Amino acid sequence: MRSYRKHNTTRPADATFSAPSTVKRVSLPPPTLEVDETPPPPAPNRRSRQRSLVEWLIVIVVAVLVSLLIRTYVFQTFFIPSGSMEPTLQIGDRIIVNKLSVEFGTIHTGDILVFKAPPLVKSTGPNGCGDDVADLVKRVIATPGETVYSKGNTIYIDGHPLNQPWTHVAVIGIRPIKRQKVAANHYFMMGDNEPNSCDSRYWGQLPRSDVIGKAFVRIWPLSRLGWL
Repeated sequence: MRSYRKHNTTRPADATFSAPSTVKRVSLPPPTLEVDETPPPPAPNRRSRQRSLVEWLIVIVVAVLVSLLIRTYVFQTFFIPSGSMEPTLQIGDRIIVNKLSVEFGTIHTGDILVFKAPPLVKSTGPNGCGDDVADLVKRVIATPGETVYSKGNTIYIDGHPLNQPWTHVAVIGIRPIKRQKVAANHYFMMGDNEPNSCDSRYWGQLPRSDVIGKAFVRIWPLSRLGWL
């Protein structure tokens, strides 16, 4: 009869149990790549350049048209070439004329007007000035319906001495004012430098239709900048 050895399966007391090592799998976020998604500026092309050129041309044309409209219907600058309006206006002064004030307003005694030179201004005869100019600037002395004349160095309007609060050379000179009644829509004009002004005493009364506008401000020189 066979005998079998019984194996001792009891674990010794000092034996240690080692559990199998385990590794925990950790999920990491996928790597990210920062990309600048700003679209590149569009490359200039011929069409955009042409559009820009057209826009600038339109701006320039509009500016020129506005300037011409203002000069034609509203304001205009003038240069003073002579001393007939001294001391108020001196040679080299630049003034601005308001055209609307004549077109839609009234003209009063004492107003300074710029107007088209009458034909006799170019004449060298006794009633001419011998000046080849297109425009003149003078002051209104008498208005339609008034009778104007002078005695000595005093100007009379309808028999009363004219009040002249503006600066002027109060000497009539060798050309007195002959008694006359100012016609409708006409004005009697004189320069503030009365003895050295070729004015209505020479070439007659000024028709309103020849008036360009009222001078209201002197803009040059800057040292004499001011209202008129």
